[in-house]
Amino acid sequence: MTNGSGSDGRATVRVEVRDGVGTVTLARPHRLNAITYTLLVELREALLGLGARDDVRAVVLAGEGRAFCAGLDLEAGLADPALDDPVEAMQAGMEAGAAVTSAIRTIPQPVIAAVQGHAVGAGFAFAAAADVRMVGADARFSAPFLRLGMSVGDFGLSWLLPRIVGHGRAAHLFFSAGALDAGQAVAAGLAAGISADPLAAATELASHLADQPPYGVRASKRLLDAGLSSPLHDHLAAEARAQTIGALSTAAQAAMAETLAATKRRER
Repeated sequence: MTNGSGSDGRATVRVEVRDGVGTVTLARPHRLNAITYTLLVELREALLGLGARDDVRAVVLAGEGRAFCAGLDLEAGLADPALDDPVEAMQAGMEAGAAVTSAIRTIPQPVIAAVQGHAVGAGFAFAAAADVRMVGADARFSAPFLRLGMSVGDFGLSWLLPRIVGHGRAAHLFFSAGALDAGQAVAAGLAAGISADPLAAATELASHLADQPPYGVRASKRLLDAGLSSPLHDHLAAEARAQTIGALSTAAQAAMAETLAATKRRER
């Protein structure tokens, strides 16, 4: 377990690893896990640290308390406190947030977000960057950017959301500065399901993935990402390469032999 500390001395990010599942928890419940520059830096480091570990097969991203992440901490702000120039400091904060989204997408393990309560702004973006989202009945995804005089381009959300729910639905949500509740998120394809305990549901899925041979899981994440932008011809070639490597791996050979043996037992 590793902890990061904010300026008030409280932990901002908590990391735990158990049975092949790494769990990264935003740990500012007193501020509804609102983001600061420090939290963003520590969140990226936590994700990349888990991504580099062979014993971590899947990652859960969660928020402590009654919210996943309430977006920007309006009191602390986003600027890097080490920089004096306000433009440079704000740019550093934006880059730190973008680096979190990049880390979620580029670590080899699937990331499952457990969303309860509010996922606002940056929280919406980080949940959207995950591979799967399990939500509580009280989950609410909010995009208030236009109401605040900002654009909708926040940590990749304007790229991610249209690819998940479709351009028209994403545009309507952004231009209305609207929100999706749990049921609407499931109906839109943003959330995989509603659970009384989204963290338990996310951990259950992550545990299932951790039990699978790792090559297939990691290659599948790469293929799903590549499919967002690659032409069909190129993607077919990428699939063929991935399947060839997977089929010839020791883990796949063992799994196929076990499945064949089980099939023969049932046929007797």
